[in-house]
Amino acid sequence: MPDPFAHCHQIVRDADKDRFLATLYAPANRRGPLFALYAFNVEVARVRDAIRDPMAGEIRLQWWRDALERPGSGEVRGHPVASALLDTIIRFRLPVRSLVDLIEARSFDLYNDPMPTLAALQGYTEKTSSALIDLAARILDRPPDDPDLARDAGLAYALAGLLRAFPYHAARGQLFMPLDLLEHHGGQSEDVFAGRVTPAIVAALADLRHVAQRYFAAYRGKEVPSELAPAFLPAELTGLYLKHLARTADPFRLRDVPLWRRQWTLWRAARRM
Repeated sequence: MPDPFAHCHQIVRDADKDRFLATLYAPANRRGPLFALYAFNVEVARVRDAIRDPMAGEIRLQWWRDALERPGSGEVRGHPVASALLDTIIRFRLPVRSLVDLIEARSFDLYNDPMPTLAALQGYTEKTSSALIDLAARILDRPPDDPDLARDAGLAYALAGLLRAFPYHAARGQLFMPLDLLEHHGGQSEDVFAGRVTPAIVAALADLRHVAQRYFAAYRGKEVPSELAPAFLPAELTGLYLKHLARTADPFRLRDVPLWRRQWTLWRAARRM
């Protein structure tokens, strides 16, 4: 088996550039554990991409639940990401419940049911993005004294990420745009899946950007302890992403922010923090 932490490093480098770059600002002895946490997130997040039907995805997610709750089997330790994550959990006493809740939230990804409400979307992002920030902070030093710090940062960053992925999700029949928000503007999910740019879709996306901006402003209004900064650095990209999205005429044909701009934004944020 390859070195588990080196394997996690490569997964995050290939699949999650924002968190990979942010982790480079962490102390050297914390980078491996952070890569293990983020590689686990990548593995769970991409289950949908590797399956043909939801049941196969549920089986895969159940494997991860069992790996966390009953880690004694050799099969689990033979999986490099699971092995590195289990070592990280033990070393930093990470709450397994938070990781299991993340898996539970990701089961939504396996199906084509629309996200019903804004409140449901907020709950989803709290259990995924916000929880990751809290766990990363624990690896670096401790959980934030203010629990809303990780919550607001995670919500802002996740909502910006879902807006960036809107064309991709629409093309495969997924709707993370809250249905109540879309219907409030008179929109229909069928228009989303058909790739039709309607006033209702444009208005609903603008509303969701404003929600993300409010969470970003709430996060930026708080002080991040310097030793926890690498856990929060990905959230610092939220403003850049939201400005880019606001300037995009066709939400179904997004061009992502160049990597060099993301690197520059992270460098400036790291210096400030």
